[in-house]
Amino acid sequence: MTGTTLIHDASQVVRISEDGIDAIADGSIAITDGTVDDIGTTAEITEKYPVDAVETVIDASGKTVLPGYVDPHTHAVFAGERINEFVAKLSGKSYQEIQSEGGGILSTVRSVRDASLETLTENLLDQLDVMLAYGTTTAEVKSGYGLSTDAELKLLEAVDRANGRHAIDVIPTFLGAHAVPDEQEEEAYVDQVINEQLPAVADNDLAVFCDVFCDEGAFSLDQSRRILEAGIDHGLTPKIHAEEFLRLGGAQLAGDLEAASADHLLQATEEDAESLAEGGVTPVLLPGTAFTLGAEYAKPTLFEDAGASVALASDFNPNCYSQSMEFTISLACNGMRMTPTAALRGATQHAAEALQITDGRGTLQEGAPGDVIIADVPRFEYIPYNTGVQTTETVLKDGQVVHNE
Repeated sequence: MTGTTLIHDASQVVRISEDGIDAIADGSIAITDGTVDDIGTTAEITEKYPVDAVETVIDASGKTVLPGYVDPHTHAVFAGERINEFVAKLSGKSYQEIQSEGGGILSTVRSVRDASLETLTENLLDQLDVMLAYGTTTAEVKSGYGLSTDAELKLLEAVDRANGRHAIDVIPTFLGAHAVPDEQEEEAYVDQVINEQLPAVADNDLAVFCDVFCDEGAFSLDQSRRILEAGIDHGLTPKIHAEEFLRLGGAQLAGDLEAASADHLLQATEEDAESLAEGGVTPVLLPGTAFTLGAEYAKPTLFEDAGASVALASDFNPNCYSQSMEFTISLACNGMRMTPTAALRGATQHAAEALQITDGRGTLQEGAPGDVIIADVPRFEYIPYNTGVQTTETVLKDGQVVHNE
């Protein structure tokens, strides 16, 4: 059978739907021309797709087959490093103190402005390699470390180039409103984001989403609304960093604008959760951020009780230096007390919803893209249970092996 990949004899094959997780024991999956063709027990699937008749055969005995992870919030394109800030945090300095001393986002901005497009592209490709090794097959990547029209375009061009050269599907987000650069006043910079950066990004078709960091020391609620509404006018779907350090009303704004997602949400309230659910906004929780900041974790049940589907993301960036969605899942279970089922759905199906992806990625349903992880564990619950150990062994993108340990 030309164009067919058969993965057989898995300890579990995990299929995800609106009803939850269906873990098929002694399972197999057939992928034809990049699309999931059939899924079931090994006896059922190998009768339809005999091992000696298909083009590619993978023996998954003793292993778990599951959808590729979708990481819906990363800042993976940057230059330089901030390990000195890691040490400073361990010595007791807060995120805000480090930023006030010229560190934080603005430190990375200086490195990005000095870097060439080629350097940024290669840096991102290197990070995507690590993300792929841990099972990520689709990832959102934000700009936001340029904070000028030219530098933001450079970052998004690097994202576009990397997307064309890497197995991971990379979804670009414009985050010009990440911080205010040293050389500008706050309102003047907001005007530049709205009147210069956004039109340039839209004219060059370099982003799908427009994001803004609405928080203490970043952008006010009014400024965030103006930026996101301008993004909508330019055809970009809104996202928002909301209620991370201080509750300013960003989650309510996300609900009002029917944003794709509201992310962080450490300080969110029941009212915020209801607003997100009513607006069809996916809450994206970032347990790695709380872990690295030593902060209290967000509360998944707050959003689940309101009727919203909780997504998970790595928030990979120079301040939260983890590319692993496996680690994110483990933190969600051990830190936020999510069940393994809820955490896995958050890193796959619901993460895809946060990016408004509707082609079945993150599900392994029949007709979905053949984005697959083969994990060296007997059950999917071992992924958060065996904390800190890489379980991903083989990754397929559109039915083709793109990583193999």
